[in-house]
Amino acid sequence: MVSGIVIAVMLVSYVLLVIVVGVLASLRSKGLAGYFIAERKLGAWVGGLSSVASSESGWITLGAVGMGYSDGASAIWFVPGCLLGYVINWYLIAPRLRRVTADQGSITIPDYLAVRFDDKKHVVRTVAVVIVFLCMMGYVAAQFTASGKVFRSVFQMDYATGVLLGAAVTILYTLLGGFRAVSWTDVIQAGLMAFGLGVMPVIAIWHMGGIGGMLASLQTVDGGNFLSVTGGKSAAAAMGTVIGLLGIGLGYPGQPHVLARYMATRDETNIRRGRLIAITWGIVAFYGAVILGHAARVLLPELADAEYAFPRVAVMLLPSALAGLMIAAVVAAVMSTADSQLLVAASSVARDLFDRMLFRGRVEERRLVLISRITVLVLGILSILFALSEVRVVFWFVLFAWSGLGASFGPLLILSLYWKGTTRAGAVAGMITGFVVTVVWKKVPVLSGALYELVPAFFLSALAIVAVSLLTRKDSKSRAENPPAS
Repeated sequence: MVSGIVIAVMLVSYVLLVIVVGVLASLRSKGLAGYFIAERKLGAWVGGLSSVASSESGWITLGAVGMGYSDGASAIWFVPGCLLGYVINWYLIAPRLRRVTADQGSITIPDYLAVRFDDKKHVVRTVAVVIVFLCMMGYVAAQFTASGKVFRSVFQMDYATGVLLGAAVTILYTLLGGFRAVSWTDVIQAGLMAFGLGVMPVIAIWHMGGIGGMLASLQTVDGGNFLSVTGGKSAAAAMGTVIGLLGIGLGYPGQPHVLARYMATRDETNIRRGRLIAITWGIVAFYGAVILGHAARVLLPELADAEYAFPRVAVMLLPSALAGLMIAAVVAAVMSTADSQLLVAASSVARDLFDRMLFRGRVEERRLVLISRITVLVLGILSILFALSEVRVVFWFVLFAWSGLGASFGPLLILSLYWKGTTRAGAVAGMITGFVVTVVWKKVPVLSGALYELVPAFFLSALAIVAVSLLTRKDSKSRAENPPAS
């Protein structure tokens, strides 16, 4: 029987480690640029691992494993979609965004957009900040929801207590050290996630007598449809599922907490090295999550909630200390995204709202850092309340927030970096279209049941940007100061 005390000791040790890292990082964070993008000094390993840790949250250790458990082989379609998102981000966006924002002196995505489109009336900046804050609140709430599920699953702890514990630690070290603390702890968290999702499937398969034993056990699950890549659905339904899962990758170019890593990387040489680290990590983690979900379906066929699969398998198969390490990996996934999202929302409020819009650069940096910390605390509390209101399915809750950000900013980031004809009016139209389509599509059961909202929202946002830009380009005063394609 696995000792809950040993697991708790391992988990507490991990929590203390990230708090210490946060304290050390706070000693090196100087000024606004230090608090938000670490003075653009991230190396390849920190930049690469921090980018994957900040994007792959509790949805991969709980949600993706849970989807592999419940949906079978058809869950595999999210993997190529996510890896394509990695490729687009690291090859098309990262080098150019890093170069342009460094030239501008921009430290947030709304900051970059405001300079790019000569946004003197702050329309672009205002729309961007509102979308970032709304989506981040839901996104962080999803991470705290995952925290509650982990503690309840492993320690039979009250869900609300689990939410509060995970949230308290995350908010604490984010308050202390800012972006540098978040990035340093992300390296630890990415390593734990890769270890958990790389090693756990191997142990589970070995326990079942090898791959052949697992496949034989899965042959009869769900009437034989478990191992079907279409899930036994009709052609139309299967096509909608496949397109929706592949479309998850469209969200990567629009995630401000991920894009901040590219802006903070030291130079383009480190970006080239970081992309290899990140993509390798993605291959291990994504495929590992699906396979572990399949194995859990054999080992624990009666789970009431599929998103408990990872922690339950860890407790079932591993020695106490190692099980505690795996639980720490799940908590790490939650923290590694929640901290980044808290910081991005704080940066938008401090830099874009207070510094640029309200006081037009007249606020001292130390006061802006204080405002940022207050924002982290306020957003954290709001997200806790949101997470406590209802126990939600982490995977789809995250994808909703992911879609809102991805559709609002993804097409705009790509077009603003590569098409000089993008105008200020086009940028506003694209952001609003992406966000509104996401919300409307999600709220209409017929639409949301047929196709994941990010796909139509992304392409309609791109269409809005192009159409409005073509209509307004003669009168536009937007700056198209992009370097030549590299």
